Amino acid sequence: MGFLVRVVVTAVALWTATLLVGGLDVTGADTTENILTLLAVALIFGIVNAVLKPIIKVVGCVFYILTLGLIALVVNALLFMFTGWLARQLDLAFVVDGFWAAFWGAIVVGVVSWLISLVIPERRAAG
Repeated sequence: MGFLVRVVVTAVALWTATLLVGGLDVTGADTTENILTLLAVALIFGIVNAVLKPIIKVVGCVFYILTLGLIALVVNALLFMFTGWLARQLDLAFVVDGFWAAFWGAIVVGVVSWLISLVIPERRAAG
């Protein structure tokens, strides 16, 4: 259940990013297609971050240290661009138009996801 909530939260964050950042678009034919596209892209984004981000952090550990973590902004933007590319390959109506759209989009998605997670109560394991 927690996984589905995270996908929905990420989809809402992606939708917010498409509203706030030029160069990010959901171009479906109707609202239903846009919602399904955002859910699919949120799933892809979650998988990309779960698989690639830890590998990149280990391999690029020195760059994280040298830049005091600022390289994470670039890594997040590149992962966002990669998500957009994967969405295009899967014929999803989601467009990421360049690095700066991905950069600001990744920031908006991160901030909005964090804000929403503050509102949604966490389930705690019993005992």
